[in-house]
Amino acid sequence: MKKVFYIVSFLLSLTAFSQNQTLFEKANALYNEGKYAEAIDNYNAILDTENHSADLYFNLANAHYKLNNIAPSIYFYEKALQLAPNDDDIKNNLSFAQNMTIDAIDVIPEAGFSKLVKSMTNMMSFDNWARTAVGLVFCFVVLFLIYYFAYSTLRKRLAFMGSLASLVLLCVSLAFALHKYNLDKKDNPAIIFVQESKVKSDPNSKSEESFRLHEGTKIQVLESYNNWEKIKLPDGKMGWVKSEDIKLLNNI
Repeated sequence: MKKVFYIVSFLLSLTAFSQNQTLFEKANALYNEGKYAEAIDNYNAILDTENHSADLYFNLANAHYKLNNIAPSIYFYEKALQLAPNDDDIKNNLSFAQNMTIDAIDVIPEAGFSKLVKSMTNMMSFDNWARTAVGLVFCFVVLFLIYYFAYSTLRKRLAFMGSLASLVLLCVSLAFALHKYNLDKKDNPAIIFVQESKVKSDPNSKSEESFRLHEGTKIQVLESYNNWEKIKLPDGKMGWVKSEDIKLLNNI
């Protein structure tokens, strides 16, 4: 019975893939014809099937950009960049879309050592740092066994030095993996999705207005409270906005 279930599931997934591919090609054709709104409808139909890819987000962002939909274009470029962080086309198009935003926010520069550590940590994902650590554990075990069973003094010395180096690099990899995990856990970006959002000093409508933000601006969400979100800007400013004013990037 289980075999039948697996076969049916496999056939259904193939059918869904085929339908999504047809929709994707249709959407691309509509985009090339300048029918951007219709192309968006077809791209969204693919998203409704919980199918996500950098190409899908990128094309969807391009269609919104053509219609001057600032917030959606930036949002989907950012989503594409999450899946393909080294894609230059996505980065360039995101830059063009960000030029349409109103808010000019300065970024507080990081201190030298902090910047260096963060830069090195972001060289790899958490998974890749973890894989590196596992590989170094294997190297340490192999080199230690060579050291233990070797008869030659030179081999023992080389194996000991190699195992020691592997152990040190293992500790460094684990430290970077932990740091990357903490950075990813704290990273909760969002895009302002309304034309203008009033940022309050406290999470209620009657509190004092601190400043205003406009569509397309990227923010960090620190915490949630009663349909309000505490946000932070790259320049260090903080405040509260209504949950309905933003769209979280980490949500699928």
